[in-house]
Amino acid sequence: MSLVDPDKVSNIIADVAAEVILPKFRHLGGADIQEKNPGDLVTVADREAERLLIERLPPLIDGSLVMGEECVSLDPGRLACLTSDRPVWIIDPIDGTGNFVRGNPNFAVIVALAQGQRTIQGWIYDPLLAQMTHAVRGGGTWRGGTKRSIAPRPVAGMAGSVARRDHERLAARGLIARQLGSAAHEYLSLLDGSLDFSCYRRLHPWDHAAGVLMIEEAGGRAALLDGSPYVPVPQPGNSLLMAPDEASWAELRDLLKD
Repeated sequence: MSLVDPDKVSNIIADVAAEVILPKFRHLGGADIQEKNPGDLVTVADREAERLLIERLPPLIDGSLVMGEECVSLDPGRLACLTSDRPVWIIDPIDGTGNFVRGNPNFAVIVALAQGQRTIQGWIYDPLLAQMTHAVRGGGTWRGGTKRSIAPRPVAGMAGSVARRDHERLAARGLIARQLGSAAHEYLSLLDGSLDFSCYRRLHPWDHAAGVLMIEEAGGRAALLDGSPYVPVPQPGNSLLMAPDEASWAELRDLLKD
């Protein structure tokens, strides 16, 4: 397992955010925003941040590969590197691009390091708060020198992030549906306890590889709805559920499974 000094990665991410992401927040021009697909936005900040991360992260581990959301949108074949036995950097340069474009502060940078189809390290950086959260497999989830933990709790009264198709199911059980427009901020909210659970129907590796590791290392339960473990590869048709503990996960799974 090829681990890297988490502080070196944190510094690279923070530097890139300061160089090319923060200067564009609430200062985007019309020419700075494009639509990859209907409703799927990309900005010059996304592309420049990904370019710099692709340039700066691989030298930290000899022989490592790298892929990012924006390069995959141009060449889906880049996803094949996730099945390699070599270390792979997985990058989401701006998670929550729609929020970023609208001037909403719920956006972040996500970086994961995977090997052998397992995430071994992960980082989520909130540029506006200059706040880094990182996790290492077998070593916990950390923020500002403090180890994070998720406490078990009952499902009654929980608030969770789910697809719109699932909102009525939650309401019927007296549960609250919330969406932040950023998987990164939803994972951070799960760690803080301001969000109790989340269920994702689209499993892009750059959205979830780092966050799932963080939830698991903090003591929460993360798995596909069929009970199998999450792995950072494309999984069409599968859904991913995070919950505070095994009992709440099982109850929520029964509510959300098709």
